[in-house]
Amino acid sequence: MDEERFRKTCAQFATGIAIATVSGRDGRPLGITVNSFTSVSCAPPLVLVCVDYRSSILPHFRNSTHYGISVLSEDQRDVAVRFSQPELDRFVGIGWRTGSTGAPLLDGVLAAMECHITQTVEAGDHAIFIAEVVSADSTEGRPLLYFGSSYCSSTGSVK
Repeated sequence: MDEERFRKTCAQFATGIAIATVSGRDGRPLGITVNSFTSVSCAPPLVLVCVDYRSSILPHFRNSTHYGISVLSEDQRDVAVRFSQPELDRFVGIGWRTGSTGAPLLDGVLAAMECHITQTVEAGDHAIFIAEVVSADSTEGRPLLYFGSSYCSSTGSVK
């Protein structure tokens, strides 16, 4: 399968946008924009997030027992872009808090979860971190989506 054809085909599937976060060994919050986040099971409550082997945050996920997921609302495109930029101190000027597990969680998001990593699966060019959700909270609103290699909302494009 041609990689470009595969990417274009996958881009036809709309996904939500989340920020996956961990605490570094020094306690510094670290995060990355992901659209490869999904629920796996309700009993027990399991989710997964995929992290590219080339990502500088991968070693921090490997060294952590917990991660956070912050699901972005349609008005948080700037947050998604910020957390996708390489080697930027992504948390400067961003509201966040430390959850009970030590995982950083962003403020003002549609949903936030703290997750205990139970399994890591190596697959292709990504590591898949399967985790049990130990804390979750959500609010009303519209999600930020990714479709056709662009950010959008359920009502149209997001500038």
